[in-house]
Amino acid sequence: MTLVLGIFGGVTVLELVAVALPLLWRVRKVLVGFIIAGLPAASGGLFVLRPTVASGLLLLTSAYRVFNMLRIIDARIDERYLRLVVRRTSLWLIGWQVVIGVAWSANRQVAIGNRVWFWMLVGVQLVVASILAISTRRSLRKTAPLAPAKAAADRDLPSITVAIPARNEDEQLEACLRSILANDYPKLEVLVYDDCSMDKTAEVIRSFAHDGVRFVQGKEPNSSWLAKNKAYDQLAKAASGEIILFCGVDVRFEAGSIRQLIMLLTSKHKTMLSVLPIGARRGLSLVQSMRYYWELALPRRQFNRPPVLSSCWLITTQQLKKSGGFEAVRHSITPEAHFARDAVQHDGYSFMRSSEHLGITSVKPLNEQRSTAERTRYPALHRRPELVFAVSLVELVLLFAPFILVLVGLTGMFGWPAEIILALVCVLLAGAYHAMALATFTSGRAYALGVFPLAVAVDIAMLHYSMWKYEFSEVEWRGRNVCIPVMRTYPHLPKA
Repeated sequence: MTLVLGIFGGVTVLELVAVALPLLWRVRKVLVGFIIAGLPAASGGLFVLRPTVASGLLLLTSAYRVFNMLRIIDARIDERYLRLVVRRTSLWLIGWQVVIGVAWSANRQVAIGNRVWFWMLVGVQLVVASILAISTRRSLRKTAPLAPAKAAADRDLPSITVAIPARNEDEQLEACLRSILANDYPKLEVLVYDDCSMDKTAEVIRSFAHDGVRFVQGKEPNSSWLAKNKAYDQLAKAASGEIILFCGVDVRFEAGSIRQLIMLLTSKHKTMLSVLPIGARRGLSLVQSMRYYWELALPRRQFNRPPVLSSCWLITTQQLKKSGGFEAVRHSITPEAHFARDAVQHDGYSFMRSSEHLGITSVKPLNEQRSTAERTRYPALHRRPELVFAVSLVELVLLFAPFILVLVGLTGMFGWPAEIILALVCVLLAGAYHAMALATFTSGRAYALGVFPLAVAVDIAMLHYSMWKYEFSEVEWRGRNVCIPVMRTYPHLPKA
């Protein structure tokens, strides 16, 4: 045991020295080799000798420390930036291990029984499940589609530009444009930005020229821009409307959808509005449903992080300029979140769900939903492995574990009071997820009540897959690698 702890402590000191002292940065790969070899051996040995929850957490945290060290070996990003992010992650992960070790030692001294820890865990699970259930119910009520706004005379309506970035979208684009052009809004401009498509997207856009659709020719963006944000920027500059509605090609509108959106925006005196479309694809997508769940279940307003989606959102040109335009968010995976945070400061932002009357739906294919999750999940946590560890641990312990514990409790291991509380936790968690599915999907809602644990597992897996792709591979979006502007990676690795 003493030898294992000695190796663990020695490797930890070596890691701190390697990431903190610039003089040793030149031999970092040699040092990292010792760390990667010694850390799993020491953590694994500790778990074998003392198989407890604490030693298991130490072993799990060590896995993320190894992942962090592998970033040094791969060295795909700017060297100064690499030193900064690796050092920050090391300090956080080692700090957590120190906290775990101190708590483990204190527990052995005080001799708190396992039953006490179990009841503390169950209590926290019940509190979290109650908060999520209440927050989801409140969000569904707050974002509920409003009654049809009072009609205004056509001359009093503001002009609107529907802006669509498109790249290799010939299959979806035509249906999207037809749904937009079928709207009865009088002051409507439609712009489509062709982002260097390699299929028939340009031909589809030009075929709607007689209907007033304007073609905006794109060009390859430089590495300082995300391609989609550059497309947004060019569309905003070409737009002549007082309000710009950005939407993806997978979104469909009913005949009165745009008019209702504008009436809701103006009647509520808002400068930005984001809409959660109804998922119209057959079945319930676990990936997309969790994306909606995180927007609706968390008490985001309390942390100045209002819910927002990129599928369909509109903003006044005045608010867009006030927020700095897309120049301010050229690297951001979710630029609309920046504008929403700015608008909410003066109560100028609203988030709402679509409805049968509003008639805004999404037909995004499953492969596109997975690609979106891959592209957005890791950047949403600021590209920090320590946050991935923390969020995954919270999801595993507080959202997934109750369903395992309630099954284990059927053996009578915990007693009927604990089993009742665990069952209540599961009902609250699954019920909130089911309520979200009922409100945002047209099919697959019947079995939503029973798939929440699986949805959580898929979410954790997608988060780690997104992290791995950004750090060690490529994240392609419409044939482009978005890692270069997001991660500050080299287009090509430098020579050794």
